[in-house]
Amino acid sequence: MDETPGKHKPKAEFDKRATADMEAHLAKPTWSPRQKLALTARMLAREEHGSGLAGQITARGETSGTMWTARFGLGLDEIRARDFLLVDDDLTVLEGEGMPNPSNRFHLWVYRARGDVACIVHTHPPHVSALSMIGVPLKPSHMDTSMFHEDCAWLPEWPGPPIGDEEGELIATALGDKRAILLAHHGQLSAGATVEEAAVLSLFFERAARMQLLAMAAGGIRDLPPECGRDAHDYRLKPAPLNATFHYHARQVLKTEGDCLD
Repeated sequence: MDETPGKHKPKAEFDKRATADMEAHLAKPTWSPRQKLALTARMLAREEHGSGLAGQITARGETSGTMWTARFGLGLDEIRARDFLLVDDDLTVLEGEGMPNPSNRFHLWVYRARGDVACIVHTHPPHVSALSMIGVPLKPSHMDTSMFHEDCAWLPEWPGPPIGDEEGELIATALGDKRAILLAHHGQLSAGATVEEAAVLSLFFERAARMQLLAMAAGGIRDLPPECGRDAHDYRLKPAPLNATFHYHARQVLKTEGDCLD
C-alpha cells in the first residue's frame, strides 16, 4: 500500500476494518423472534408511532404461508411477546389466542411477492402521515436517513382500509423491490430482511419525514449526490451497525418495560 505522506488510504479499507470490528465487538442478544417483535412495538410507541389500534407488525413464520402478528385490540405500547399469533394465509389462527387485525391481509401479499422480506412494519406516525396528506413523496436528503436513498416507493392513491385482496395487490405492486413505501392518506410501510431491519427503517422513516417537513418550511431540499447517497444507503443498512441501532432502542425500552419480553 502507498504510505506516501499526504496520500489518503482507500475508504473501502476503513469500511472493511470497521465492519470486522463491529462484527467482533458489538453485542448479539439472543431474543426470540416474538421478543424482537414486542421490542419493536414498544420502541415504535416511544417514538410516537402509536395511533390507537392502527398499525401492524408482522414476521414471516417458519412454515410457508404463515406469519406472526399481534392479536387485535392492543396498542403498540401494550404488546408483549406472548401476544403474537401465528396465522395462515387466510388469517386463521394456528397458534395463540385472540383474533388478528383484519387489516393484516395486505401483509400476506407483500410476503408472497417478496421472498427476501422477513418482517413488515406498518404505522401511522404524525410526520409521515402529514406527508401522506399533502401528496409529497419521501425525499431523503440527509446522512441519517440515507437508507431510503433510491429505496422508498410512493403510492399516490388511497384504496381505503386495506382489509381486502385488492388493497394487498395494489400495495405489494407499488412497493416493488423497495424496502419502504409512503402510502398516500395513510402511513408508512417498511419491509426488512430481518425484524431489526424493518424496525430501524420504520423509526427512521418518521425521522426522515420530520426532517423533510422542517426543510420544506425553510426552503428547497437539495438532493444527495447520487454516488454518495448510494454509498451511505449501503453503509446504513449494514447488519452490524443496523442491529446495534436496534439494540440501542431496545435497551431504552427495557429500562422500564421489561415485561414486553414475557
